[in-house]
Amino acid sequence: MSFELALFVAFMGGLFPALVWLWLFLKEDSAHPEPRLIILLAFIAGMISVFVALGFEQLTEPYFSGFALILVWAFIEEVVKFGAAAASVLWLPYYDEPIDAVIYMVTVALGFSALETALFLIGPLRDGSMGTALLTSNLRFLGAALLHVVASAAIGFGLAFSFYTRSIAKKTLYVITGILVATALHTYFNFFIMGASGTTVIFVFFMVWVGIIVTFILFEKVKRICDPLFINK
Repeated sequence: MSFELALFVAFMGGLFPALVWLWLFLKEDSAHPEPRLIILLAFIAGMISVFVALGFEQLTEPYFSGFALILVWAFIEEVVKFGAAAASVLWLPYYDEPIDAVIYMVTVALGFSALETALFLIGPLRDGSMGTALLTSNLRFLGAALLHVVASAAIGFGLAFSFYTRSIAKKTLYVITGILVATALHTYFNFFIMGASGTTVIFVFFMVWVGIIVTFILFEKVKRICDPLFINK
């Protein structure tokens, strides 16, 4: 397969699954949907943030190894995704209710996952290893993409639960907690999935899906947040 064709197929292979998950998550905000242009902006910001993360990961690679490297790279990716959301959409007037924070963080995460998956697919497609490419795509659709969603949603929930809080210190604490939770989830997923097979892979993917269930439960909780309960706290 030519490089140009491999690039196109890889891009579509990363984009389509991400759009499927995005469509499902956007249904959670169907009562007050965000403008599609803003969603697109967040998604593209997530894709661009892949290159930012890769740059920082290359800078830190010589200084860490083993579990420490996995931890540092997970932290970098979560901070970069949060930075992408903050720079692209979180400062806009459309960010006007708690659930928006989660929607935007999930959208950025799926944009990140889309391009990351595409980069993973280029090599196998270029080499003509269609089976490997298909397996990689399916595994990322069921695992890595959702891990990005769960991790970034944790940051989104931190923003959502502090949406009406006027205390800058409390807002900062919520966000930092979200980033730490996201980093922990991301770190342990990468640690256990690397070189794993059989039962371990199934268990890791099962835990990711448990995380997705918890995410949807918290989505419903965020929807019930109202100004009188949180203002001035």
